Amino acid sequence: MKRIGELRSEPQAAHEGGGEFTNAGKAKRRGIWGWMLFDWATQPFHTLVVTFIFAPYVYVHLAETAAEGQAAWAQTTTIASIIIAFLAPILGAIADQSGPRKPWIAAFGVLFVIGCFGLWGAVPNMADPTMILVYFAAAFIGAEMMLVFANAMLPDLGDRAEIGRISGAGWGFGYLGGVVILFIVLLFMSPLPDSDVTMLGITPIFGLDVAQGEPARATGPLSAIWFLIFVLPLFLWTPDTAKRRALGGVVRNGLASLGRTVASLPRHRSLFTYLMASLFYRDALLALYLFGGIYAAGVLGWSAFLLGIFGIIAALTGAAGAWIGGIFDQRKGPKPVIVSAVLLLILVGLVTVSTSRGMIIGIAVDPESNLADIVFMACGAIIGAAGGALWGASRTLLVHQAEGRMPMAEAFGLYALSGKATAFIGPSLIYVATRYFDSQQLGVTPVVGLFVLGLVLLLMVRVKRKEG
Repeated sequence: MKRIGELRSEPQAAHEGGGEFTNAGKAKRRGIWGWMLFDWATQPFHTLVVTFIFAPYVYVHLAETAAEGQAAWAQTTTIASIIIAFLAPILGAIADQSGPRKPWIAAFGVLFVIGCFGLWGAVPNMADPTMILVYFAAAFIGAEMMLVFANAMLPDLGDRAEIGRISGAGWGFGYLGGVVILFIVLLFMSPLPDSDVTMLGITPIFGLDVAQGEPARATGPLSAIWFLIFVLPLFLWTPDTAKRRALGGVVRNGLASLGRTVASLPRHRSLFTYLMASLFYRDALLALYLFGGIYAAGVLGWSAFLLGIFGIIAALTGAAGAWIGGIFDQRKGPKPVIVSAVLLLILVGLVTVSTSRGMIIGIAVDPESNLADIVFMACGAIIGAAGGALWGASRTLLVHQAEGRMPMAEAFGLYALSGKATAFIGPSLIYVATRYFDSQQLGVTPVVGLFVLGLVLLLMVRVKRKEG
């Protein structure tokens, strides 16, 4: 089997509406690297803003209590997820009719950049943080919608046996981008605990004022600038689908195609079951990412520096997990990779929700010890590794399930719908549980149940014997 850098460079065939692997050739090596750089370009937003730096800053400085901060974050992600669930399948179907995916990535890239830059305005103790949450929702929607169209380009990068490794390598490369950006933040922007200097022994660059939360607030603009630089190779190097139809009938034809596809889903039982399974387990993993940093800051009292170290560990293991998962995906297929990852995440979820400063897995410990910190760091490492493998293998399995049944942008639009249709349920359940128990720790318990539901459905998914 060829390695990623050894793929042949015959011209890419048009990926027509039937949804099969119709590309007779392969993308050039730099085209594959351009596609993988999309994950590198967008990962800082998920690492810095969604999980480890900005989200905990919102909890500390834009809400009166930890529970209030977690509830506001959950409500915002709920609304954004509903919007994504509505847009993704419709625009995916329209894109399949028009052909190229890059214009859609560019359009939502603009929304993403505007949202990220807007986060700079999150000054501490502001009277009304609503506009900041709107900017975050815009960036979140932009990032998730761009992913729909970038994912739809995956089948044209290699044949059926190769895309598992390409997908895993892309996620792994993205996680490495998260590691690099976290090191930049810790070395140059975020001060050490109870200190005014960073790991390099310098004050935060550009005169960032710690008292005004500027190191955390700067993660938004930093994510936008990083994206603008590193998304360019995708536009310059990676081949796109040829234009198929003029704009006139695209919307009508796209909506008609989507209607036929949705109506046919019950007949494609395995594909339908997989979409339902991924609906639950991806929502659960997203909830872990969304609230992991907030949980550590609120329950364990971690500083921004410790959250950064936590992020580096999770990103490093995520890169390793995605890469190794891609190798096993290529050899054994994506389903065994996903099942193993979900089982690990269920176990880690149970440990996480039963860990606090004075308790580990229901056993009382000295609150002054650092044992809870070590356990939570270990859980973060496992979440990173399992999550990296899960994301890469999931989009590979979607390609395998959808080929011959529907166009790929439409398929990934439904995939986004299946991930976002319940993405509001995860944060909503956390919101309700947090409010009901008035506890961050008990508030995240619904995540484990979502993983279990996903696993049960996943076991029912049929997979084809690997070709070749």
